[in-house]
Amino acid sequence: MSIRHRRLSIVAIAALVIALDQAAKSWALGHARDPVHVIWTLRFFVQFNSGTAFGLGQDSSAIIVGGVIVLVVVLLGLGRQASRTATWPAAVAMGLLLGGALGNLADRLVRHQHGAVVDFIDFRWWPVFNLADAAITVGAALLALVFFRARPTASAAPASAASSGSSAGPERPATKMSE
Repeated sequence: MSIRHRRLSIVAIAALVIALDQAAKSWALGHARDPVHVIWTLRFFVQFNSGTAFGLGQDSSAIIVGGVIVLVVVLLGLGRQASRTATWPAAVAMGLLLGGALGNLADRLVRHQHGAVVDFIDFRWWPVFNLADAAITVGAALLALVFFRARPTASAAPASAASSGSSAGPERPATKMSE
Protein backbone atom coordinates (compact mmCIF):
# COMPACT_ATOMS: atom_id res chain seq x y z
CA MET A 1 0.00 0.00 0.00
CA SER A 2 1.46 3.35 -1.03
CA ILE A 3 1.88 6.34 1.30
CA ARG A 4 -0.93 8.14 -0.51
CA HIS A 5 -3.31 5.20 -0.06
CA ARG A 6 -2.47 4.87 3.65
CA ARG A 7 -3.08 8.58 4.22
CA LEU A 8 -6.31 8.44 2.26
CA SER A 9 -7.36 5.38 4.31
CA ILE A 10 -6.73 7.20 7.60
CA VAL A 11 -8.73 10.24 6.43
CA ALA A 12 -11.55 8.14 4.96
CA ILE A 13 -11.92 6.03 8.11
CA ALA A 14 -11.85 9.15 10.30
CA ALA A 15 -14.51 10.82 8.11
CA LEU A 16 -16.70 7.69 8.24
CA VAL A 17 -16.43 7.53 12.03
CA ILE A 18 -17.34 11.23 12.35
CA ALA A 19 -20.32 10.86 10.00
CA LEU A 20 -21.66 7.72 11.71
CA ASP A 21 -21.09 9.17 15.18
CA GLN A 22 -22.82 12.46 14.42
CA ALA A 23 -25.73 10.72 12.67
CA ALA A 24 -26.19 8.34 15.61
CA LYS A 25 -26.09 11.22 18.12
CA SER A 26 -28.65 13.18 16.09
CA TRP A 27 -30.90 10.11 15.99
CA ALA A 28 -30.48 9.61 19.73
CA LEU A 29 -31.35 13.23 20.50
CA GLY A 30 -34.60 12.81 18.56
CA HIS A 31 -35.57 9.30 19.65
CA ALA A 32 -33.84 8.28 22.88
CA ARG A 33 -34.63 11.03 25.36
CA ASP A 34 -36.64 8.31 27.10
CA PRO A 35 -34.96 4.89 27.40
CA VAL A 36 -35.35 2.65 24.32
CA HIS A 37 -34.86 -1.05 25.12
CA VAL A 38 -32.84 -2.84 22.42
CA ILE A 39 -31.82 -6.27 23.67
CA TRP A 40 -30.72 -7.87 26.94
CA THR A 41 -29.47 -4.98 29.13
CA LEU A 42 -28.72 -2.72 26.15
CA ARG A 43 -30.80 0.38 25.79
CA PHE A 44 -30.43 3.75 24.12
CA PHE A 45 -30.82 6.61 26.55
CA VAL A 46 -29.40 10.10 26.03
CA GLN A 47 -27.10 11.51 28.66
CA PHE A 48 -24.82 14.52 28.44
CA ASN A 49 -21.22 14.03 29.53
CA SER A 50 -19.25 17.19 30.29
CA GLY A 51 -16.28 15.11 31.42
CA THR A 52 -13.98 12.63 29.73
CA ALA A 53 -14.41 8.89 29.31
CA PHE A 54 -16.52 7.25 32.01
CA GLY A 55 -17.67 10.67 33.24
CA LEU A 56 -14.35 11.62 34.80
CA GLY A 57 -13.53 15.34 35.06
CA GLN A 58 -17.11 16.62 34.98
CA ASP A 59 -17.62 20.31 34.22
CA SER A 60 -14.09 20.89 32.90
CA SER A 61 -15.03 21.29 29.23
CA ALA A 62 -12.56 24.10 28.44
CA ILE A 63 -9.62 22.02 29.65
CA ILE A 64 -10.93 18.93 27.85
CA VAL A 65 -11.41 20.84 24.57
CA GLY A 66 -7.83 22.14 24.80
CA GLY A 67 -6.52 18.66 25.52
CA VAL A 68 -8.50 17.12 22.66
CA ILE A 69 -7.24 19.76 20.23
CA VAL A 70 -3.66 18.94 21.27
CA LEU A 71 -4.45 15.22 20.93
CA VAL A 72 -5.87 15.72 17.42
CA VAL A 73 -2.78 17.69 16.35
CA VAL A 74 -0.55 14.92 17.75
CA LEU A 75 -2.66 12.25 16.00
CA LEU A 76 -2.43 14.17 12.72
CA GLY A 77 1.36 14.37 13.12
CA LEU A 78 1.62 10.71 14.03
CA GLY A 79 -0.70 9.80 11.18
CA ARG A 80 1.45 11.71 8.75
CA GLN A 81 4.61 9.98 10.01
CA ALA A 82 2.95 6.58 10.38
CA SER A 83 1.43 6.73 6.91
CA ARG A 84 4.91 6.27 5.46
CA THR A 85 5.51 2.91 7.11
CA ALA A 86 2.16 1.98 8.63
CA THR A 87 0.52 -1.33 7.99
CA TRP A 88 -3.16 -1.52 7.08
CA PRO A 89 -4.18 -2.28 10.73
CA ALA A 90 -2.17 0.73 11.96
CA ALA A 91 -3.85 2.98 9.39
CA VAL A 92 -7.27 1.70 10.50
CA ALA A 93 -6.33 2.32 14.16
CA MET A 94 -5.18 5.87 13.41
CA GLY A 95 -8.39 6.57 11.46
CA LEU A 96 -10.54 5.26 14.31
CA LEU A 97 -8.66 7.33 16.90
CA LEU A 98 -8.75 10.51 14.83
CA GLY A 99 -12.42 10.09 13.88
CA GLY A 100 -13.47 9.38 17.45
CA ALA A 101 -11.57 12.34 18.85
CA LEU A 102 -12.98 14.69 16.20
CA GLY A 103 -16.52 13.31 16.64
CA ASN A 104 -16.52 14.11 20.34
CA LEU A 105 -14.77 17.44 19.76
CA ALA A 106 -17.54 18.39 17.31
CA ASP A 107 -20.09 17.73 20.07
CA ARG A 108 -18.25 19.98 22.48
CA LEU A 109 -17.79 22.83 20.01
CA VAL A 110 -20.82 22.69 17.70
CA ARG A 111 -23.77 21.16 19.54
CA HIS A 112 -25.51 23.40 22.03
CA GLN A 113 -25.04 21.17 25.07
CA HIS A 114 -22.74 23.53 27.02
CA GLY A 115 -19.58 21.66 26.05
CA ALA A 116 -20.99 18.22 26.81
CA VAL A 117 -20.82 15.13 24.62
CA VAL A 118 -23.96 13.19 23.73
CA ASP A 119 -23.72 9.65 25.13
CA PHE A 120 -26.55 7.21 24.53
CA ILE A 121 -25.38 3.57 24.41
CA ASP A 122 -26.26 2.22 27.84
CA PHE A 123 -25.69 -1.37 28.96
CA ARG A 124 -26.71 -0.36 32.50
CA TRP A 125 -23.67 -2.21 33.90
CA TRP A 126 -21.09 -0.16 31.97
CA PRO A 127 -20.68 3.64 31.69
CA VAL A 128 -22.84 5.19 28.96
CA PHE A 129 -20.89 5.91 25.75
CA ASN A 130 -21.25 6.79 22.06
CA LEU A 131 -19.82 5.60 18.72
CA ALA A 132 -16.88 8.01 18.94
CA ASP A 133 -15.93 6.53 22.33
CA ALA A 134 -16.16 3.03 20.87
CA ALA A 135 -13.98 4.04 17.89
CA ILE A 136 -11.36 5.53 20.23
CA THR A 137 -11.32 2.39 22.38
CA VAL A 138 -11.09 -0.01 19.43
CA GLY A 139 -8.50 2.20 17.70
CA ALA A 140 -6.31 2.39 20.81
CA ALA A 141 -6.52 -1.38 21.36
CA LEU A 142 -5.72 -2.08 17.72
CA LEU A 143 -2.79 0.35 17.73
CA ALA A 144 -1.42 -1.25 20.91
CA LEU A 145 -1.75 -4.68 19.30
CA VAL A 146 0.05 -3.47 16.16
CA PHE A 147 2.91 -2.00 18.18
CA PHE A 148 3.11 -5.06 20.41
CA ARG A 149 3.28 -7.42 17.42
CA ALA A 150 5.84 -5.23 15.63
CA ARG A 151 8.13 -5.04 18.66
CA PRO A 152 11.10 -7.40 18.27
CA THR A 153 11.35 -9.94 21.04
CA ALA A 154 14.54 -10.40 23.04
CA SER A 155 14.94 -13.98 21.85
CA ALA A 156 14.54 -12.99 18.17
CA ALA A 157 17.51 -10.59 18.12
CA PRO A 158 20.29 -13.14 18.76
CA ALA A 159 18.68 -15.64 16.41
CA SER A 160 18.60 -13.15 13.55
CA ALA A 161 22.21 -12.12 14.24
CA ALA A 162 23.32 -15.74 14.25
CA SER A 163 21.52 -16.49 11.00
CA SER A 164 23.17 -13.54 9.27
CA GLY A 165 26.60 -14.78 10.24
CA SER A 166 27.43 -11.94 12.58
CA SER A 167 27.92 -12.02 16.31
CA ALA A 168 25.74 -10.17 18.78
CA GLY A 169 28.64 -8.05 20.06
CA PRO A 170 31.22 -5.90 18.31
CA GLU A 171 33.92 -7.72 16.44
CA ARG A 172 37.31 -7.88 18.12
CA PRO A 173 40.56 -8.08 16.23
CA ALA A 174 42.37 -11.36 16.50
CA THR A 175 45.24 -11.23 18.99
CA LYS A 176 48.44 -13.19 18.76
CA MET A 177 48.99 -15.37 21.78
CA SER A 178 52.50 -15.32 23.17
CA GLU A 179 54.22 -18.52 24.11
